[in-house]
Amino acid sequence: MIVVHHLEYSRSQRVLWLLEEFGLPYEVKRYERDPKTMLAPPELRRIHPLGKSPVIVDRDHSGSERIIAETGAIIEYLTSKADGRLGKPYGDDAALLYRHFLHYAEGSLMPPLLIDLVLGRIPLVGKTAQKKLQPMIDVHLDFVEHELAFRPWFAGDTFTAADIMMSFPLEAARDRGGLEVGRPATIAWLDKIHARPAYRAALERGGPYRFA
Repeated sequence: MIVVHHLEYSRSQRVLWLLEEFGLPYEVKRYERDPKTMLAPPELRRIHPLGKSPVIVDRDHSGSERIIAETGAIIEYLTSKADGRLGKPYGDDAALLYRHFLHYAEGSLMPPLLIDLVLGRIPLVGKTAQKKLQPMIDVHLDFVEHELAFRPWFAGDTFTAADIMMSFPLEAARDRGGLEVGRPATIAWLDKIHARPAYRAALERGGPYRFA
């Protein structure tokens, strides 16, 4: 049985979604953020030394367990466990796109959005810095819009785990990063993923999630 240590309003929502897409059985252990700092609670350090979410614990029938952290690593582990479903598609070009967006989501797109979030909590100076940061975010949003203008999903014609990885940063961008109707292909993509039954089922299991 897979146990997902799930932090509210966080990247771990993607793990619940992927599990729902696969139809794999799992349990959810929910954690609330500190209302003052919005950080994860210290209880998560009992599961993994970094004290972050998502973390999954996969126990087999013998009782042995694997503890896996980092969203990308979890996504790759689960797609392998599901015999490659929603994983790397056929064809060199599609496979390369899949690999790129699987890592681009956290490696390039998420960092400036996270910086923007931190700056937004700094009075006066933070707001000025946010204005200087926005052009950097816009470069990424323009890139994403261009990519989705030519195909329905990030890796091509087929929905894959790369789309699940890209969901959180683009939802965050729509919430606070300047992603608006001026980028219609990206907005249409968000509407498509939000309409998926597995996405909606994951929301029911995960609890509050402001970005949906």
